[in-house]
Amino acid sequence: MAAARVRSGGRPTLEEVAARAGVGRGTASRVINGSPRVSAQTREAVEAAVAELGYVPNRAARALAGNRTDAIALVVPESETRFFAEPYFSDIVRGVGAALADTEMQLLLTLAGNDRERRRLAQYLTAHRVDGVLLVSVHADDPLPDLLEQLGMPSVISGRRHAAETLPSVDSDNFEGARAAVDHFISRGRRTIATITGRLDVYGAQRRLDGYRKAIATAGLDPDERLIAPADFSEEGGVRAMRELLERRPDVDAVFAASDVMAAGARHVLRESGRRIPDDVALIGFDDSAVARHMDPPLTSVRQPIEEMGRTMTRVLLQEIASRSSGDAARERPRIVLPTELVVRESS
Repeated sequence: MAAARVRSGGRPTLEEVAARAGVGRGTASRVINGSPRVSAQTREAVEAAVAELGYVPNRAARALAGNRTDAIALVVPESETRFFAEPYFSDIVRGVGAALADTEMQLLLTLAGNDRERRRLAQYLTAHRVDGVLLVSVHADDPLPDLLEQLGMPSVISGRRHAAETLPSVDSDNFEGARAAVDHFISRGRRTIATITGRLDVYGAQRRLDGYRKAIATAGLDPDERLIAPADFSEEGGVRAMRELLERRPDVDAVFAASDVMAAGARHVLRESGRRIPDDVALIGFDDSAVARHMDPPLTSVRQPIEEMGRTMTRVLLQEIASRSSGDAARERPRIVLPTELVVRESS
């Protein structure tokens, strides 16, 4: 070990690590940079050489040589109000942070809820000031994903924009989650089942509505469009939608809300109108957030593994960045769908 340090002027070099491991310099670099394109045996040999020599990567030199910043951006194209009101976003951030904990990557959180913020973000990304982007809560007409593709920026999207999404994506099974919620209502004898949707320019909200409709059709129930009320994932949206539903169909006996936050708004209106939950109207939300557990009565909700989505998105993005660095950008782009689970509580 001492001899190696003398040869390199006191500090082990990447070439010495490669020689000690019996591999080429490029292979040693891929291991140190976290590329998945090496065998387990090679990785072990390089890591052993790093430990034996006491090699410490020069992050500044590595970033400069590879045109790297050692930073990724988590971009949420929503307003600050919605970001802090919805537990979904904090859970995503927690998952992303957990996945980055053992890396040298820095996380930049960016909200882009208006045109000015989006223009500023576009300029920032065009300057390649980050190595990759995590996109959360993207709407169908958002131009940002297309800009990222034009820039060749490694990116992963949480929730596809549409069925033919071209970016690597991580999502929960919105369709099956919604269908399970409505099937639960039907198994409990409910027949006039309404839904409060999220914004339908969000693909996940469309899929939850599709799951609702599929369960209604399979059960042979009346597919009454008056039982479908659009909202925007906010508590205020849940309040407005529930009032509309009661005006159209005062005989409603179950409501599936496409988020726990909207379910909280619906509960307020139901109680205001004298309906008991679940005796008169059963209620189910989506997310299984802290909101669901702390409601009175506790809310039945579709659990989506939000933190795991954040972790998985980050792992996929790090693999995409490593693949671009090693010249393997043509590999298949992953589309990962994580399972959901209905958590039954007193509200249904």
